[in-house]
Amino acid sequence: MGYRIGLVINPLAGIGGRLGYKGSDGAYAIRALLKGAKPIAPERARRFVRRLKLPLEVLAPVGVMGVDSVSSVNPRVRLSPVECVGRRTWPTTAADTRRCVGEIRDQGVDLLVFVGGDGTARDVYSVIGDSLPVVGVPSGVKVYSAVFAVDPESAAMAVEDYLHGRAGLVDSEVVDVDEDLFRRGELRLRLYGYMKTPATRYMVSTSKQPIASDAREEAEAIAEYLVSELMEECTLYILGPGTTIKAIADRLGVRKTLLGVDAVHNGRLVGEDLDEEGILSLLEGYRRVKVLISPIGGQGYILGRGNQQVSPEVLKRIGIDNIIVIATPSKLATIKTLRVDTGDPSIDKALKGRYIKVLTAPYRYKLVRIE
Repeated sequence: MGYRIGLVINPLAGIGGRLGYKGSDGAYAIRALLKGAKPIAPERARRFVRRLKLPLEVLAPVGVMGVDSVSSVNPRVRLSPVECVGRRTWPTTAADTRRCVGEIRDQGVDLLVFVGGDGTARDVYSVIGDSLPVVGVPSGVKVYSAVFAVDPESAAMAVEDYLHGRAGLVDSEVVDVDEDLFRRGELRLRLYGYMKTPATRYMVSTSKQPIASDAREEAEAIAEYLVSELMEECTLYILGPGTTIKAIADRLGVRKTLLGVDAVHNGRLVGEDLDEEGILSLLEGYRRVKVLISPIGGQGYILGRGNQQVSPEVLKRIGIDNIIVIATPSKLATIKTLRVDTGDPSIDKALKGRYIKVLTAPYRYKLVRIE
């Protein structure tokens, strides 16, 4: 086999998303495990490996951080175990990630793939800097860095574009948030550095853009119109995270968890900082439900980034036709297309290719394609 790539999985990445933890670093991952949350990163790694069409040698850690998670997934892939952790190491740590990245780098690979979120990206960066091309398979609660592919299947296509010589390399941002501030409703991004990633459409290519100050009036105008003209009585509204949606809560005069998911009914707050279980419980009591969400600026994700509480099971109960997307003109100007990465390929497939109406101002909509 001519190509060798490395694969390192952070099996705990994203485990706190549906619990509304806003991050899975450190003790929060253990807390999620104790609450019975199931790891999602191994399945996302399998989706990546399953999509590979090139015959490859893949160097991967023994155990759940590599070989055990993706064995027998793709006959084109030959797995080469790397003894950088114990075969039964669990739960794994950031130190395990760093050690495995270093050992795989030292054995020589053309490119390194990692499965995780921004915390994992920081761990990878701390070891290799910009010395080795990388592709991130998104699996975290926080995925603000530009080193990630659009979804697991796109990661496989990005790897193949690079190995086939169809894509050069660009410097992509590694950023992360302060999780303590994040949980208190303050989004503060810090740039840690840059890693080399393939210059292909399968990569996110830009980090999340914070809302501009001149967009606040636009958001307030949308909120005024939506509350006075569009919101219906006897309908439960699930409010996604972000400043655009917070403007709606402000207009209603109710509290909003800036980076969480809340619910209102007839202008009254009936659910605050909800996790997946909390949303599903609420749905039992209401016949009419709609979800209000706003895309991530610069990236375009409407589902699967920062709002994992609105899970595939929640979406199946509500119905994708009851999703209302809102974006100010300033935010929409940073977005070429909308994206979804719910964790359920069947739901993603049902949404991709659709044109969806995006409310951009009072009485104004724009049709935007979901890619």
